Amino acid sequence: MAENRTPRNIETRTQTERPKQWMPPELLPEPDKQPGYKYRWIRVTLGGQTDARNISLKIREGWEPVKIEEQPQYQLLVNGEGRFKDCVQVGDVLLCKTPEEFAEQRNDHYLRQSEQQIKAVDNNLMRQNDPRMPLFKESSSSTSKSIDG
Repeated sequence: MAENRTPRNIETRTQTERPKQWMPPELLPEPDKQPGYKYRWIRVTLGGQTDARNISLKIREGWEPVKIEEQPQYQLLVNGEGRFKDCVQVGDVLLCKTPEEFAEQRNDHYLRQSEQQIKAVDNNLMRQNDPRMPLFKESSSSTSKSIDG
């Protein structure tokens, strides 16, 4: 009976693998991240026109374009002309990076600004509050169980 068995070296797992499935491409590829940096895609053109205001603002915030030498897998995504000719660009957006400290400081700044705006709106709203008809009614509820016995 042992002679009818298939030798182990002929059996492989590739025969039992599931077929791979097609997947739609991502709109923007995910870069290989370097430690200590945050990455972001930044708009450089809008409606076929250079968006100089947006580019200038982001560069002043600390974002710098990623050179193709840093992300060689995107060799085909290099725009060979213009200001960012040696950088990774997909359509109208440019891959940029900034140190993590800058990104955290930026996030903290906008969080504080948002909290101040919320506080100002709440103060303005509460200034219009009248005790005879309160905007917010503090209430509490309780439940009880009756035991039928």
